[in-house]
Amino acid sequence: MSALDIEYFEHDGLRLAYRQDGEGDPILLIHGFASSSLVNWVSPGWFRTLTEAGYRVIAIDNRGHGLSAKPHDADEYTPTKMAADAAALLDHLGVEKAHVMGYSMGARISAFLALEHPERVHSAVFGGLGIGMVTGAGDWEPIGEALLAEDPTTITHPRGQMFRKFADQ
Repeated sequence: MSALDIEYFEHDGLRLAYRQDGEGDPILLIHGFASSSLVNWVSPGWFRTLTEAGYRVIAIDNRGHGLSAKPHDADEYTPTKMAADAAALLDHLGVEKAHVMGYSMGARISAFLALEHPERVHSAVFGGLGIGMVTGAGDWEPIGEALLAEDPTTITHPRGQMFRKFADQ
């Protein structure tokens, strides 16, 4: 396998994509919002750096992202469900315990993985968190509405506009 090869597994009724490369202690990489394993981890060189350092590098495309299934129900995108996807990937690969590194939303998912499945996490690195990790991210409804809006010019909520502009890039 190489970092560019995509593999799939099934969890919670969804077909989820992942990639892996290298040998050694496993490290699970979890990307941020509106990204993918390719964008967050392969293209910037994290896969290469970590495999050269002797790790087995595993990266999931979170549900709703990259090459994974994209359910249309907002209830399918809780941090608990996304952390369960990560744990299921470790199960699928026969990995009992892994180092975990997450960026942005992936850091939040990584934190939930560590809290809900502590026996699976050897160590954790949380990048790009922001204060929302401590205080909560706030009201997600305007963001969801903005991402689903037929016409982006009708979006009035500032945070919704920001997320929509980012997603439309």
